[in-house]
Amino acid sequence: QVQLQESGGGSVQSGGSLRISCVVSGLTGSSRCMGWFRQAPGKEREGVAGIDHGGRTNYANFVKGRFTIFRDDLRNTLYLQMNSLKPEDSATYYCASRPPASDCYVTWGLSNWYSSWGQGTQVTVSS
Repeated sequence: QVQLQESGGGSVQSGGSLRISCVVSGLTGSSRCMGWFRQAPGKEREGVAGIDHGGRTNYANFVKGRFTIFRDDLRNTLYLQMNSLKPEDSATYYCASRPPASDCYVTWGLSNWYSSWGQGTQVTVSS
């Protein structure tokens, strides 16, 4: 059974940077499709970035050019580097994982496709 544990959230001023992490245990993370999602109070969960088992990445338009998703397979860790943060980026960020699949690259943003989720880490951006 795959377990995901996020860390690295916190408070930062607008324009600042944060890097959040997600350690994958139970099964190796390198062969899995993974994604970052976020949910703000009163809003639906939305996809932020995804990375497939081949390392290809995808981003939501609202983070393109500011956020970078990457993985360290030796450490079974997924990262999200967040730069130029805005107050509207404030949310709880979740990492998610699913077994590798041929449609991983195009379905990265569909939360229902993911089988494992972390507990979330809070990111707060003040203006």
